[in-house]
Amino acid sequence: MYTSKLSRKQLVSLLAVATLPVAMPFSAVHAENAVTKALAEGTGSASLRYRYEVVDQQNVTEDAEASTVRTRVGYKTGEVAGLTGYVEFEDVRVAGTERYNSTANGLGIYPVVADVESTELNQGFLSYNAGAETTVKAGRQRIILDNARFVGNVGWRQNEQTFDALMVGNKSLPDTEVKFAYLSNINTITAKDVDLKGILLNATYSGLSAGKLTGYSYMLDYDNSTADSQTLGVRFSGKQKAGDVGLLYTAEFATQSDYADAPSTVDADYTLIEGGVTAAGVTAKLGYEVLSGDGTYGFQTPLATKHAFNGWADKFLATPATGLQDTYLSVMGKVAGVKLLGVYHDFSADQGSADYGSEIDLLAAKKISKHYTVGVKYASYDADTVSVDTDKLWLWGQASF
Repeated sequence: MYTSKLSRKQLVSLLAVATLPVAMPFSAVHAENAVTKALAEGTGSASLRYRYEVVDQQNVTEDAEASTVRTRVGYKTGEVAGLTGYVEFEDVRVAGTERYNSTANGLGIYPVVADVESTELNQGFLSYNAGAETTVKAGRQRIILDNARFVGNVGWRQNEQTFDALMVGNKSLPDTEVKFAYLSNINTITAKDVDLKGILLNATYSGLSAGKLTGYSYMLDYDNSTADSQTLGVRFSGKQKAGDVGLLYTAEFATQSDYADAPSTVDADYTLIEGGVTAAGVTAKLGYEVLSGDGTYGFQTPLATKHAFNGWADKFLATPATGLQDTYLSVMGKVAGVKLLGVYHDFSADQGSADYGSEIDLLAAKKISKHYTVGVKYASYDADTVSVDTDKLWLWGQASF
């Protein structure tokens, strides 16, 4: 009979390993299996965007030429017990000669193109389906509320804006969606972290035949800064059809006041009136937007996707102390599958009668297939009393999987 020469200590060790799965609490084994299942059922994503941007700015001798590539790689787990996870990394690199001021490369002889070379965690969060039409998301995430006028991701820039936040969404009430977020950090487009204590509350009711009604409250308390504010507002938007013609309309009003460490001079209003018509595949809109100012303080939108508003030349990322009135006309349509958009802006002061300038924006973009998009975009700002004449041109191509 064969007798093992293993020592008692070795036998005890082997028995312990062999019986470990049985001895483990069921919850621990279940948790391990759940993690394996979530990873096995996950899906990956990737995108690559190349962009060439040229800026000709009157007060800078050299023209900026920014040739950059943005790469994103993400992975979303499968859902287990209502939980899913997502992680996404982002890398922005210069492709060729660096001839632009990224705000971080020290090349102040060129105009600013705010695409900083960086590698970072763009998103990383856990999402929980809590039942009763409630979802909870915790971690670094993309947040876009309404039309991104007050809270957005600045998706046009190569490095987008994301937030470290706890986000709760609820749809349990009929035709109503409520979103609450607590922000602790802004991951900015220039790869910086801005600490704050921010509270976002947004509620939308879509049960009206005429359109959607939204109310919101955004309270921002920055660390080591007096740029704090609280914004309360209401927005109504909708569309109606009259035969083959569609009517579009939006009205919005908000008030901004001091909050936390902000001075009492933080006191301004926001007003938007927009109407539009769609016919034969063409949409035309006429709008009037006012960010009020009293000569000391102008209404600000620090978390917004600002590039999408008040001209693509980005001359009004910060509202002047005398405020901003933007009267604009846009026309959009498609020809041979190519999206075409043209916008004209006329800018003036809210306080006083100063003409700031005007701008023409043009875009052509085509989705070649499910995965590929190419485009060209142009902005020309004609200065009067604010900033200087500026022309910008963009060419880009993107692949997403």
